[in-house]
Amino acid sequence: MQLEVQTHARAEMVDITALVEEIVRVAGVSEGACLVFCPHTTAGVLVNENTDPAVLSDILNQLDRLVPVTGSYQHREGNAHAHIKAALVGSHVTVPVSDGRLALGTWQGIFLAEFDGPRRRRLRVELIPAMAHGRTR
Repeated sequence: MQLEVQTHARAEMVDITALVEEIVRVAGVSEGACLVFCPHTTAGVLVNENTDPAVLSDILNQLDRLVPVTGSYQHREGNAHAHIKAALVGSHVTVPVSDGRLALGTWQGIFLAEFDGPRRRRLRVELIPAMAHGRTR
């Protein structure tokens, strides 16, 4: 299944938890895993705290400190920083599905990490049903 997300800033974290949960609910998978994959080289996907927005700001601020927008980059498009940040964050997450719901921790959410926006991003969401004695549940 494909999920489209519009970002609104050069760098931001977009909470996509509810969108992914809806895909799990509609698919009817009760036990298994949910893979969320970002096929873009200047954005990523991560699981982190979704209660205190300061955590997401801290992540973005520290990534900017580690990998500033301007630097001695050889990549000529002007977005080398976004490629590096995406590589650090990663392109996918896998979350268990239990009782038909994402089995995230109490404070966790799934986020699209945008580093070269604003853009319309497409994500792949794949559900992997659990196997029980050679059959899917």
